[in-house]
Amino acid sequence: MFYIPDFSISGKHPGCFLSGIMKNRHIKLLGIIFFILLADQVLKIWVKTSFSLGDEIVVFKNWFILHFVENNGMAFGFEFAGEYGKMILSIFRIVAVIAIGWYLFKLAKNKAIPFGFLASIALIFSGAIGNIIDSLFYGMIFNHSYGQIADIFPDGGGYSSFLHGRVVDMFYFPILQFQIPEWFPVRGGTDFIFFRPVFNIADSSITVGIFSILLFYRKQFNNETEEENEAETEELTDSESANRSESDIDTSDGTN
Repeated sequence: MFYIPDFSISGKHPGCFLSGIMKNRHIKLLGIIFFILLADQVLKIWVKTSFSLGDEIVVFKNWFILHFVENNGMAFGFEFAGEYGKMILSIFRIVAVIAIGWYLFKLAKNKAIPFGFLASIALIFSGAIGNIIDSLFYGMIFNHSYGQIADIFPDGGGYSSFLHGRVVDMFYFPILQFQIPEWFPVRGGTDFIFFRPVFNIADSSITVGIFSILLFYRKQFNNETEEENEAETEELTDSESANRSESDIDTSDGTN
């Protein structure tokens, strides 16, 4: 005999149980996003209000340094030139974050989607929001950090306007440093540093999320594509069946 659970005894319906699972997944995702945003912004505000540009603290030997820099552009200090370039980049980030957020919470409704895949997207989403906050608001709420420690909400106003804030970076890991030999082509005689870019928690979150998807969840995109193709095939099959039924009806009417 098959045992059928009696949900009526506990007062719970199977639909309520599944709904609880879905809510739990949403709460976990929101928790990840909130934690990354909180850690990212707390550290950025502390650095911005404690360091002037170029100041640094050696955390571990010369391998791990907190080094304060700001950039106008993309992750890891890469620049997007010009005032309009900065504005375009900020608007693009906002549109991208809205799209990622919609995609994330749409997928979260599907209990067949692995939570690790959702968590990876949540890391990308929260990292993108973290850097957007800098771009949107930091120019208005901080004064500049050139040769001074910035104040938050200064009397004279911020160093820039809405959409023109600079992203705060601080993690610097110059683990490997040496001079490239003179005989080496192109860059001979120059200093080599690995890892040279300075970054923040938001950049790290985006990177971890992307690499997690590439390493562990690449098949997920293939599965979604297959499901979409199957759905399209079913729709085509249903429409063909409906057309055949209509043609059969027309034929029978003509015969009568």
